Amino acid sequence: MLGRDFAWLWRAYAVSTLGTWLALDAFPLIAVLALHVGPAQVSMIAATSGTAAALLAVPLGPWIEFQHKRRLMVRADLVRFAVLVTVPAAYAFGALTYAHLLVVAVVVALADIVFRGASGAHLKELVPQRHLMEANGRFETVQWMATAVGPPAGGALIGVLGPVVTVLLDAVSYVLSALGITRIAAPEAEPPVRAGGASRWAEIGEGWRVIAAERELRLLFANSVLTGALIMATAPLLTYLMLHDLGFSPLEYGLAFGVPCLGGILGARVSRPLVKRYGRRPIMLVFGVGRALWLVGLAFVGTGIGALLLVMAMELGIITCMGVFNPIYATRRLELVEAGKVARMVTAWTVSSRTAIAVLTALWGVLGGFVGVRAAIAVAGVLLVGACAFLPWRREPSGVTGDASPEAGVRVPG
Repeated sequence: MLGRDFAWLWRAYAVSTLGTWLALDAFPLIAVLALHVGPAQVSMIAATSGTAAALLAVPLGPWIEFQHKRRLMVRADLVRFAVLVTVPAAYAFGALTYAHLLVVAVVVALADIVFRGASGAHLKELVPQRHLMEANGRFETVQWMATAVGPPAGGALIGVLGPVVTVLLDAVSYVLSALGITRIAAPEAEPPVRAGGASRWAEIGEGWRVIAAERELRLLFANSVLTGALIMATAPLLTYLMLHDLGFSPLEYGLAFGVPCLGGILGARVSRPLVKRYGRRPIMLVFGVGRALWLVGLAFVGTGIGALLLVMAMELGIITCMGVFNPIYATRRLELVEAGKVARMVTAWTVSSRTAIAVLTALWGVLGGFVGVRAAIAVAGVLLVGACAFLPWRREPSGVTGDASPEAGVRVPG
């Protein structure tokens, strides 16, 4: 029903997503296991790369909007391959350094922002409006399946073949993704024409103005950015806690964060039926709050098989709620933005999210050094609950939001 061209896009997305999740936390793992750095340096990998990439990406929103999207997606994939493959090469010759990891992380993060900005607009053009929900469901399923399979498989590969093997596989996945995108046969429409007389600064700020102009979009933006940043800020600390302090193996670490992603598949499958039965707003609020209640418990993890099962249970709670919430949130975000401004909105959103993640990751690395890893994770968990205040609790006037069908939603591949 979606056609041959979508099938190639889906394959490209599937292979690159699997590569990404095989290499889950690959750089922190390399930093801990191969370069023997401390928790602050582990956190700085994400913080530095996120900050630098976000700053460099600020002027890219209008540039992406006015370019051919498919061409940008292919180039972003090839850039990611070219820089990632230098990591296993340097490791093989004993030349891998912490600075090298930082540079590669920055370039990969910047290319990822470009890909995400281009892919949202491209998908809306490629897939007819009536089939967008079906396309969205297929991407969502791939995402959670790869997330479930990738980390334990990656952990096993690292345990057997060393810490850089998943980086190499991730690099190859981007080549395969680029090849898949080039097989799309449908002619791409010409990009929008830049309006004459518009200042460069006005074009750069348009994505944020689109977000600021709509109250519900502002709330979703604040909640999304804070929630994502607080969760991701604790990821390096959890890596250090589990691998260094608690002595979990890479395989156990992968299982702890991979198996619970089966809950994401379940959540994604029941999200639409729940909305049809109970309405968008109640489900968004219930599961938006639900995804914030589990992180604080990770601060009290002990050792042994019981601790591993406890981590898996709490991650299952977080991810199942995210699986329900995310399609609704992504749908509403697209419904509130007019065509022709999607790339700028997505780029502005991504830049803001990456900047917040980078800043909070750096702060939590410092906080972990002062008060301990467990205490820092607990503080993030409490603040995550507080971020629920930015969910759209107030019912909008009739005809403004409602509980419309999520058919307009688009999951941005990449």
